[in-house]
Amino acid sequence: MTLLAFALPDVAGVTKILVFLIMLSILVTLHEYGHFLLARRNGVRVNDFAVGFGPTLLKWTSPRSGTNYRINALPLGGYCAMKGEDGKTNEAEQRREFLASGGAIHDDDNFQSKSTYARFAIVVAGPIANFIVAFALLIIGALAFGIPDKYASTNVGPMLEGYPAQLAGIHPGDSIVAINGKPVSNGEELVGIIHASTGKLLHLRYTRGGVPHDVDVTPRANSDHGKTVGVIGFSPMSTYRHVGPVEAVTESGTLVVSMIGATFGTLGALVTHFSSTAGQLQGVVGMARMSSTVQDLGWGAYLSLAAMLSVNLGVFNLLPIPALDGGRAIFIIAEMLRGKPVDPEKEALVHVGGFAVLILVMVLVTFHDISRIFAGKGVL
Repeated sequence: MTLLAFALPDVAGVTKILVFLIMLSILVTLHEYGHFLLARRNGVRVNDFAVGFGPTLLKWTSPRSGTNYRINALPLGGYCAMKGEDGKTNEAEQRREFLASGGAIHDDDNFQSKSTYARFAIVVAGPIANFIVAFALLIIGALAFGIPDKYASTNVGPMLEGYPAQLAGIHPGDSIVAINGKPVSNGEELVGIIHASTGKLLHLRYTRGGVPHDVDVTPRANSDHGKTVGVIGFSPMSTYRHVGPVEAVTESGTLVVSMIGATFGTLGALVTHFSSTAGQLQGVVGMARMSSTVQDLGWGAYLSLAAMLSVNLGVFNLLPIPALDGGRAIFIIAEMLRGKPVDPEKEALVHVGGFAVLILVMVLVTFHDISRIFAGKGVL
């Protein structure tokens, strides 16, 4: 009999996982809050607005709107259940009856009774909320911690698994202060020494939490623009410079646009170069692993990660995939162009099929994440 030993995360690791889950839940909840705001603004009744899933821990019912506000046990997102889309009755049946009656049988506060423009606005409000949240997070980070400068520091940033730095026990967030007994004052000097030391033993002194540590590493040969340089497997963190409110807003806006473009570019590459891009996909497990690493780099970097995840969440939900906001929006656009809606039963069937495919993809991506962990390519 063979026993498999798995290293369970320590208290710090569990804390990092909880921080990530709370962050992800907040991003999803704010996405749903975008739907909520536009639904209420257009007179749609929201039966339930929940933070988390599973059993309800706390519940409060608004005496004015009748909305049940819930805090549920599992901090993995949230939902906004509107009248006409809450699953309590068949949505396609409601829409079919509404169309057959000429709009006479639905209350004014039912989602199905609203105009195409109102329904479209409600559907896309969630992804737009994610973009606004990302913008706000980047502004907060810029004002509180500054923005990355073009100059590198001696602090360790993202690391490559299996390279000398990681194997020597160096962690993201450590600060390299000396090489071979000589102080290192800036990132350019650090990079220059490592690049020029292919195959040579280097004695590094670094600090973690103010405590000095010493290790020996030997840079590997690596090709950089046709030139061979030595690497130990990490990117130095950028230095940060403080900015005023105006520059914080402009820089954050530019970065959000860049993030949106990069996300669409990655999705496009997934379509055109699937075999080489699919391996880069990460699910919740992969994102948790990334979050664990970035938390060691400080709150400025973590706010940037949260902004990036919010953008990814917004872009993903805008994709014209059945069961996602983008898929629902496509059917509403089709209704606008045709002058009449798509058969509700057919639309419901497409959404159910799309949801099944979406769940399958999520399972496969999660399996890929876990396989990478068990293969030694990263742990929480």
